[in-house]
Parts: sequence; structure tokens; C-alpha cells
Amino acid sequence: MTALASIPSPSSGAIELGPLTLHAYGFMLLLGILAATALTGIRWTRRGGDWDLVLRVAMWGVVGGIVGARLYHVVTSWSEVPDPKWQGVFEIWRGGLGIWGGIAGGVLLGWVALRRAGEPLFPFMDAVAPGLLLAQAIGRWGNYFNQELFGEPTSRAWGLEIDVENRPLEFLANETFHPLFLYESLWALLGVVVLLLVERVFRIRPPGLFCLYVIWYTGMRFFIEFLRVDDAHEFLGLRLNAWVSAVLFVLAVIGFIWAQRRTDRPAKPKERPIPKPEKAMAVPKGRVRPRR
Repeated sequence: MTALASIPSPSSGAIELGPLTLHAYGFMLLLGILAATALTGIRWTRRGGDWDLVLRVAMWGVVGGIVGARLYHVVTSWSEVPDPKWQGVFEIWRGGLGIWGGIAGGVLLGWVALRRAGEPLFPFMDAVAPGLLLAQAIGRWGNYFNQELFGEPTSRAWGLEIDVENRPLEFLANETFHPLFLYESLWALLGVVVLLLVERVFRIRPPGLFCLYVIWYTGMRFFIEFLRVDDAHEFLGLRLNAWVSAVLFVLAVIGFIWAQRRTDRPAKPKERPIPKPEKAMAVPKGRVRPRR
């Protein structure tokens, strides 16, 4: 299958800057993190928060996100970890970060940072939701440089050229494939705009906006899984990530409904200790002065 027009893939996953060599995958992740932090900081400070908290949560959230994303990939796609395995599990610049583990790890450590600062979790989740989609939109371009996250062969004008060594064995004769990384990136960018507009038009109770973020992403990811051609665990005819997307979609819908229907309980006033009356000073007998 030869396409009349196509998207070329880079010949290398590295960016040469003089004596420095940057791994494009990690560089795009870094850009995504910076963009998400900036957008979250702007949104949080407009709500009366401060930048210091955003930077602290970002630091812990990034650590938790990277560790969680790598663990998810290693556990669910052990065969894709480069050899030798003991070394390959740490080579994240070669690709292999699972979004579900990243979200779970980031939320967990981010919650720890918020709890230590005495700040509520739900409002911050809503503040960070558009930023997460923005980070995903930028970070997906790391897959482009690694020639990964592509789908079935296609002859359409936006087909992605993949080198022979990166093609699945059953598609060695095909030259262009669906650029799934691009589909996800554009969908995520559109999601940023949608979430910001929804928040502006409607009154969304937290963590409703975060639930909408999960709904938006998992809805697309479920269908993306049907176009993927890389190896994956399957259950009842569906890829593992398709099942995860479906389950999270349903949970997010339930979470959104719960968030909009719940009523805030008024905070209980702190009980102040009642001061004990001061004892009158005792006067020894015989010392009472007679009235004049």
C-alpha cells in the first residue's frame, strides 16, 4: 500500500544541540509538564491560591506520575521492555509510559502534598484538569519521534510513514499507518478548549471538571484501542486499555453526577473552651475592716 501523500517520521528520536543530545521523548514530556504547570498556576491563583502550592504539587505529582506510568507499562507490557530487563525498566526515554498509572501516581502524591498544605483536594483537581489534557497533547509528540503509537495501515493523506524496523511483522509490506499519536494530541487540545468553555458557561461543582476530563479522554481512548496494532493483553476480545477506558468512563460519569448532586455540609464551628470563673480572693478572718 503506497500513499500519494503522507506524514514523514523523523529518522532519529534525538535532538542534537551542539555537544548536547536531547531525547525527544523526554523533551516533549518536559514541555508538557511545564505547560500544564503554567496553566494550572494561572487557574489556581485566579481562585485565590498561590503559586508556591502549585509548584509543590507539580513536583510531587510529576514524580508520582512518572513512576506510576512506568510501573503500569512494565506490569502490563513486560514483553515491550527493552533487554536487558533490569536496565530497560529505567529507560523511559525509549518510550513506555502508561497514562493510567501516571494519573493514579500523580493524583496520589499530589493529594499528599495538598493534605500537608491543608488545602482541599477537589477544587485543585478541577484547576489541574485542563492542564492535564494540555500535557497529554504535547507529550504525545514524543511518540512521534520514537515512531510508536500508530495504528492500522492507511493510504490516506495523513498516513504516518514508519520505518521497516518499527513495523509489526504482519505489516512489513505497508508503509503508512494511522497516526494515533496525532489523533490523541488533537483530541486532547480540543478537550482543553471544551473544559474551559464548560467551566465558563456552567457552574460545575468540584471535582466535576476533573470527571469531565476523564470522560473526554477515555471516550476517545476506547475507540483508539481498536486501531492499535501493537501487542497487548486481551480479555473477552478487548484490549486491556479498552477495558480500563470503559471502566473509568463509567466511574467518571457516576463521579460527575455525584459531584453535582452532593450538598456541602456546613463546617462545624470549633468549640471554644468556656473560661472558668476566677475564684474570689479569700480574706482571713479578723482582717475584715469594719464599715465606718
